[in-house]
Amino acid sequence: MNQQIEQIVDELSGKKGALLPILHAIKDSLGCIPPAAVPIIAKKLNLSRAEVHGVISFYHDFRTEPAGENVVQICRAEACQAMGARELQSHAEAALGIGLGETTADGNITLDPVYCLGNCACSPSIAINQKVYARVDAKRFDELMSDLNGN
Repeated sequence: MNQQIEQIVDELSGKKGALLPILHAIKDSLGCIPPAAVPIIAKKLNLSRAEVHGVISFYHDFRTEPAGENVVQICRAEACQAMGARELQSHAEAALGIGLGETTADGNITLDPVYCLGNCACSPSIAINQKVYARVDAKRFDELMSDLNGN
């Protein structure tokens, strides 16, 4: 894995503003940014480990552990919150037995927050594997999860 990370860093380190392209390439290749990547990136780009870690932790697209087979995102933007996203989040966490940023024990579903899906007129919205669903209530959420679980 470290060799793969080093190869990506070497290929992209010459680009202007190379950190984000490197992080995206590692995420695309490995499914996450493993902690072992931080010192490799920092050394090659002459950054501190804290700077690299700060960028990884700032952007919700980056994670340090692989996501589940399916990624479910609940919109947390104001329009969705005004239309019931907080209640939907509570229901989702209870139904899946996990919190935001966590993955079910079977590795099937990761539940993530997202801060706008661009579907404000049809709130609350969720995305499942980047496909957006509108006006999702607890019942609809359960139906969608049932489909993911093959029930």
